[in-house]
Amino acid sequence: MPKRLYILYPFSALLLGLILAQMLATVHVYLSDTDLYDSLTAIKDAGYLAMPNPQVMDRLHQFKPAFCGGLFFTFSLGAGISFLSFGCAWIWERLFNRKKSLLYLFLLLWLALLIAFNIHGFKPFVNLYFLVIPPAVFTAAAWCMFHSNRQGSGSKETIHIVPVVVLAILLSWQIDSRMFTDFRDIFLLSNPVGSRINSFYYKYTLYPAEAFKSLDQKLLKTCRLEKVKNKATARSLENILINFDYIPIGGNKAADLEADQVNDSLILTYRSDPILKISLKEFFAHPDKAIQEFARKSDGYVFFRRFVFFSLLAGFPLAVYVIMHGLICLVCSLFLNLRTSLVVSSVLCFAVGLFLMFSFHLKRDQPISISNLEDALNADQWQKRVAALKQIDEKSLDVKRFQAYPRLLTSAYIAERYWLVKTLANSRDPAVYKDLLTFLDDPQLNIRSMALYALGKMGNRQAIDQVMHVMETSDDWYSQWYAYRALRSLGWKQKKLN
Repeated sequence: MPKRLYILYPFSALLLGLILAQMLATVHVYLSDTDLYDSLTAIKDAGYLAMPNPQVMDRLHQFKPAFCGGLFFTFSLGAGISFLSFGCAWIWERLFNRKKSLLYLFLLLWLALLIAFNIHGFKPFVNLYFLVIPPAVFTAAAWCMFHSNRQGSGSKETIHIVPVVVLAILLSWQIDSRMFTDFRDIFLLSNPVGSRINSFYYKYTLYPAEAFKSLDQKLLKTCRLEKVKNKATARSLENILINFDYIPIGGNKAADLEADQVNDSLILTYRSDPILKISLKEFFAHPDKAIQEFARKSDGYVFFRRFVFFSLLAGFPLAVYVIMHGLICLVCSLFLNLRTSLVVSSVLCFAVGLFLMFSFHLKRDQPISISNLEDALNADQWQKRVAALKQIDEKSLDVKRFQAYPRLLTSAYIAERYWLVKTLANSRDPAVYKDLLTFLDDPQLNIRSMALYALGKMGNRQAIDQVMHVMETSDDWYSQWYAYRALRSLGWKQKKLN
């Protein structure tokens, strides 16, 4: 290995972890897509509406969605596991001089994580991520650090660590419930390159999401009622379960929920695992509570989802920083010595990070009083107009009452149109309903999806045909997801199509 890769051991170790994560994630998402395809085929064969539609279903067997969807796991879960593994290697090597007792402690913590992820059922791919990535990253990082020590660089790491710590503190200062949407509005939807990145994310993010959703997070679930011998009881159960989007299927495909009647009780099973036993009387009295309890008890991915979210929050920005630092250093090393290149890349990455942090903070919208909303909607800066629209939405005001409304309809700014469409759901003006329909053809994915959300929230059943048209003709899964939610909000429910 070249000397520069010894010195750039965070970059080398992270790159190895991300490559391994991407390989595993691609297979993970592909198998999840295949399972979803089988479920949707069973729903379709049973005579019900499948979501996503056949245009998207056909992609579930393709490599590209699996690979692109796998990037989500790579830069969240993969980055998180890689940095934890690298951190353990750094502590073991730098602080404790390879003390064996600490290595055993790390092994115990590793085992505890595996137990936590599997406590509600064995999960092959979750285990693979944690069985493959940590040993590889830990070994690579420790090996590189050992050689970098021999090169005399072990005592000169402060300049690389301090910028990361400072930027992490600044990032934690910005964390709140609106951070992701504000980041999207400011850095992605405001320029063509960012808009393409945003569209890529929303186009492929639902593929990996299906791999670890709980039942109550999925729009369509499958069920079997063959073991309920009383036909009247079976029909009542079917009607209730369909209302909660559990679709009765035939064939040999394993169902998400299987009901078995034993005397006056129901046993609800998830993928051959008995989850809930409840009396028929209690189930029919409070079906919503019973189904929610079933979904909660059958959810084996609670801890995994939390880990993925934490990894996305912390691992992703760290991964971006380390990758940019490594690439800049490698380029600089073509013209400067390696020590100088390390300093230059650290200073540049820190400066860029500071600029982005403070730019984000300054551009985030500040609260606007209701009395100043009209002026804000007519401001020259689109950020102020967006801030006003967010306030209108939060207060459930009718945006059509404001004089700026006609101009807002033709805004060139994606974020402005997005928040305008979201506020339209608060109006009951027939003219607003017609304006909202025009946004179903907007070229931007997020705006089309928000128009569907607004139609559902508005509650005008006249929109059912328009929304169903989107379900049947749209070629993007994200819009169909919102369309299905809108249909359910408008009072539509599944029934046999033939």
